[in-house]
Amino acid sequence: MTRKTAREIAMHLTFELAFSNLKADQLLERELTEEAFAARSQEDELYAQFPGQGIREYIVTLVRGVADHGAELDGYIERHAKGWRFSRIDRVAAAIMRLTMYEILYMPDVPNKVAINEAVEIAKKYLDEDVVRFVNGILGAFVREEFPQEEN
Repeated sequence: MTRKTAREIAMHLTFELAFSNLKADQLLERELTEEAFAARSQEDELYAQFPGQGIREYIVTLVRGVADHGAELDGYIERHAKGWRFSRIDRVAAAIMRLTMYEILYMPDVPNKVAINEAVEIAKKYLDEDVVRFVNGILGAFVREEFPQEEN
């Protein structure tokens, strides 16, 4: 399993957290099992392979990180979504942007361009073209404005 697949699974889990009373660790404990993957694989080939230890740790880091920094990440989204209230933003788009912003802010081994490109590719799978452009625009503005010293 690749990091690309791990990001998409982490997006599913962070999306689910937004609608759940579970804490991140409770959700991860329930969903990062071979049994849960086998059940989900019936409907989504993304879950066909249970991740190895390294990829599971990556998923856990992303999901916990988004959960722990949710208010901060939502603030960045709202700041860069000029003219939009956070409550109006598509929930899948929000989950993708939270995940990507967490990677950019807290996982320096992931280049910003890679994080944004992966976010756009995930968005293309779940969202219509206008929302994909919206996600790409917000993430691009986030990097340009929050990290002006870095070459884009």
